[in-house]
Amino acid sequence: MRITNLIVLFSLFMHTTLHAQPYPNRPIRLIVPSAPGGGTDITARMIAPKMADLLGQQIVVENRAGAAMIIGSEIVARAAPDGYTLLMGISTLTINPSIYAKIPYDAVRDFAPVSLVVTLPNVLVSHPSLPVKSLRELIALANKRPQQLVYGSAGVGSNPHLSMALLETMAGIKLTHVPYKGSGMALIDVVGGQISMMMSAVLSGLPHLNADRLRAYGVTGGKRASSLPNVPTIAEAGLPGYEAVQWFGVLAPAATPRDIIVKIHNATIRSTNEPSIRARFIADGSDPVGSTPEEFTDLIRSDIAKWAKVIKLAGIKEE
Repeated sequence: MRITNLIVLFSLFMHTTLHAQPYPNRPIRLIVPSAPGGGTDITARMIAPKMADLLGQQIVVENRAGAAMIIGSEIVARAAPDGYTLLMGISTLTINPSIYAKIPYDAVRDFAPVSLVVTLPNVLVSHPSLPVKSLRELIALANKRPQQLVYGSAGVGSNPHLSMALLETMAGIKLTHVPYKGSGMALIDVVGGQISMMMSAVLSGLPHLNADRLRAYGVTGGKRASSLPNVPTIAEAGLPGYEAVQWFGVLAPAATPRDIIVKIHNATIRSTNEPSIRARFIADGSDPVGSTPEEFTDLIRSDIAKWAKVIKLAGIKEE
């Protein structure tokens, strides 16, 4: 009986000791809801080593792709709110609620935003054979040829698709959308002249623009891209108020304690602003920004409302 009591007391002691240890005291999982090699994955792997150094624990980047990023996002939404399972979220998180009838989590209620990491603008490009040289000329041509100009995207509901849908809505034009299984395939067909245009990631489109295989009309961000200083924003080029960027940021499960969120936030911000990492982001066409948890929450809420309106006006539906 005494031995049993000692075992129970020892177990209670160990349980209390382990839980009294400051966060983090074991490896952290950073879930990427997409396949290796994409922008979300690259962003996660760029900041994870520095974050691990700052937090004093290994950060394991784990790819859990599928179902328009829903599978990986659900893993984090359902994880224990203890700071050991994090999400490298992407702006698709704010698009899916208006595309899919059933999502196993709530994009606002089930996550605790930690910090925005980077934003990535697209650039509107066309094959040089398209007989227009400015956004205003492109809009005029589209008005003369409703639904005759064809654009490609990474798929229905992707950020490039909705960036173009927003342009259509604001400009009052009708184009024809051809969804591809990834932006790379769409870009190949624009360069080859099989389709007229697309919203391309700045990094992907840059080599073709420099080689005059593509023509640029405007970038989708609120400011000009550092790698394309001579290309105006779409707002500057003729659609005031237009802005549509993709973003990546770190989120935790809802109800994660505030002190843990603060530790993860500080590590995220310091990693994002580390000079060598920041330089790599900029070279890749990204804008390293960082944010407070509250600012990130506001962005998520505003993007959900913004894309819901665009999706409804454009009549975009789950395929």
